[in-house]
Amino acid sequence: MSQILDAPGHRPPLRRRVAARTAVAAARLLARLPPRRIRAVLSLVRRGAAPASYDQALAARRDVTATSTRCAGRYCLPRSLAAALLCRMRGTWPTWCTGVRTPPFAAHAWIEADGRPVGEPADTATYRSLIRIPPAAPRG
Repeated sequence: MSQILDAPGHRPPLRRRVAARTAVAAARLLARLPPRRIRAVLSLVRRGAAPASYDQALAARRDVTATSTRCAGRYCLPRSLAAALLCRMRGTWPTWCTGVRTPPFAAHAWIEADGRPVGEPADTATYRSLIRIPPAAPRG
């Protein structure tokens, strides 16, 4: 369903594809970890990053889905992780979220920026967020 919301035929330039592939590879490894470890890693990685704007987060998500067939499909966890990591590689951080809904039971992972889900269908609002990793508060 998320494929519909991504730009069809989008093909980023080589430099952005390499960065997206790197983020996808890291996300695939990270997705194998238990939720508490994912939270710990993302909390560490987000440090020092500025909050991502909606457009920055959407560009990262589109680069990830254009680069990875798996992320362009139904695999929301690696897609959301890769998009968040790609934002971080670019110096920003979206809010990474995972949640559930009932009935029927379903789990989902996504990123948010400017207070709204990035590139997700409208039914994402039906999910109750269980884990949220927002941009880190600036030190000062």
